[in-house]
Amino acid sequence: MTETKIWRVAPHNFSIDELQEAAQLIREGKLVAFPTETVYGLGANALDVQAVQGIFRAKGRPSDNPLIVHIASLDELTPLVSDFPPMAQKMAKLFWPGPLTMILPASNQVPAEVTAGLSTVAIRMPSHPVARELIRSAQVPIAAPSANRSGKPSPTTAGHVRQDLWGRVDGLVDGGECTVGLESTVVDVTGDHPVILRPGGITREMLSIHFEGVEVDGEPSVTKAISERPSEATTEHCLLETNGEAASPDSSAPRSPGMKYAHYAPKAPVYLLTGSWKEQVQAITVLLEKETDPLGLLISAETYEHIKHLLPQECGSKYQVRLAGSREDLRSVAYRLFGSLRSFDETPVTAIIAESYPREGIGMALMNRLTKAAGGRIWRE
Repeated sequence: MTETKIWRVAPHNFSIDELQEAAQLIREGKLVAFPTETVYGLGANALDVQAVQGIFRAKGRPSDNPLIVHIASLDELTPLVSDFPPMAQKMAKLFWPGPLTMILPASNQVPAEVTAGLSTVAIRMPSHPVARELIRSAQVPIAAPSANRSGKPSPTTAGHVRQDLWGRVDGLVDGGECTVGLESTVVDVTGDHPVILRPGGITREMLSIHFEGVEVDGEPSVTKAISERPSEATTEHCLLETNGEAASPDSSAPRSPGMKYAHYAPKAPVYLLTGSWKEQVQAITVLLEKETDPLGLLISAETYEHIKHLLPQECGSKYQVRLAGSREDLRSVAYRLFGSLRSFDETPVTAIIAESYPREGIGMALMNRLTKAAGGRIWRE
């Protein structure tokens, strides 16, 4: 077991000196978890093959799942890519620093372990001040997937990282709670048109404002995997187990993190409600009128107001309710999602029933994560 050192820093009021020890560990090929505006990342020197391999071991992550390389300035991009096309330059000007990852042609300086053997590399410039200063101080690009054990909900607090990786990493920079709560949007800009490979905080609508006309309908295309609705198939029917993560039957290397493997799953199975909001409220109402095993409810504040009179008031109720935010502000739901899913692991629930949301704006990313957490399961009476 590795001795994990922790540094606590105020995200908007810290000194460069506070991050020097963590940066030195990165330069030495060690693993350091750190906050970004999206989720906590598990960082290593992106140009050090052995350090990168350590990420996969610590997470239990399949080696064909590519990593995102984090930079602090555009000057750091040039050695990592063989081309920086005009479309990518425009995206960088609009959305960097921020929760946007771009797929670009990789240079020969990027190890195959980072790209999963692909000719492209995923690169992002985070906006979190602690993340950017750590990269600058380390003086190397940092490869960093989410700082959790593979398959579990991504970490949005240092406490989540401790739960999964304590004793597996050399350091943890505690910079408070992440503000977005979902991983970055991943956009492939290697072709003639931008293609969203993973939805995130930079929404399709935000991109289409600036890239109208790129596709026939004036919006970037979206891969089939993230535009499909949840199926009625169970996890066993639609997923294969590989190295502790659930993989799709497609054996090819994914072009982006989050495309091939199941993620975000708490211990208890998650089931998604479907239909209109009123239909979902009705389904929960019917559920609460029945005798059931201990259940978790991941619902909006609006839904709670409609069903709270049905919930048992006694201490130790078999129902565990987590409020995910407001349907009127889906970013509040996204912000709480992973923490809410993780919180059920400390309860005796045998299943988690999760509310669904419209797929516009951040709702696309939110439903992408919920669908993956559920493994395609939907709730049926």
